[in-house]
Amino acid sequence: MRVLRQIVLDTETTGLEPAEGHRIIEIGCVELVDRRHTGRHYHQYINPERLVDAGAMAVHGITNEFLADKPKFAEIADAFFEFINGAELVIHNAAFDVGFINHEFNLLKRFGTVGEHCSVLDTLLMARKKHPGQKNNLDALCRRYEIDNSQRELHGALLDAQILADVYLAMTGGQTALSFSSGDEGQSGAASVATVQRFSDNRAPLKVIRASQAEIEAHEQYVQLLDKRSSGNTVYRKYSPSSEPN
Repeated sequence: MRVLRQIVLDTETTGLEPAEGHRIIEIGCVELVDRRHTGRHYHQYINPERLVDAGAMAVHGITNEFLADKPKFAEIADAFFEFINGAELVIHNAAFDVGFINHEFNLLKRFGTVGEHCSVLDTLLMARKKHPGQKNNLDALCRRYEIDNSQRELHGALLDAQILADVYLAMTGGQTALSFSSGDEGQSGAASVATVQRFSDNRAPLKVIRASQAEIEAHEQYVQLLDKRSSGNTVYRKYSPSSEPN
């Protein structure tokens, strides 16, 4: 079975246009495997070998003094490339970040382009398609999907990547797998499988316990919450025609 490895990525830069000589000053990456957080991440501040524009500094708060003793991109390029190589990159407004990464690769005359080694999924384009006519910046998506971004006073690459990972998972379905494990897992991480036991044909009939009215109402409230979070695309509604959203 093919394993889906995704890297949720964000950068901070000295300005808006690499064509004008602007450079990356921070990279933050969070790893997902089969839509699950692995706990692995990549984070690096970078000396851009130029000054940070005042407008950019107002967004991320990263100063020239702070970056003065940080490594240059050439010094961290191999480790960064190794972390992202072969993965699907999940990026909000991907053209911006990919353009800067390609610019850095080009300055080194190494690695080629991002597209030669990774596929790219743009969550901004995805959000615009899913929520046309609405605000789809990261803060707006956090409010829409009830993701906690209270720590995000300024932009920061690693924090934004962590938040984007949660937004992406919520926007594309939330829960990804059900586990029936009792918590005892083998080295591969897969739940252990118990031996199948068949019931006797002479066993007493199973008792049917029907949901109470209070339980039915609580279930409907929960499904309505799913309706809200999935913009009306709840799978339960799809397979239960008699259960229509209010």
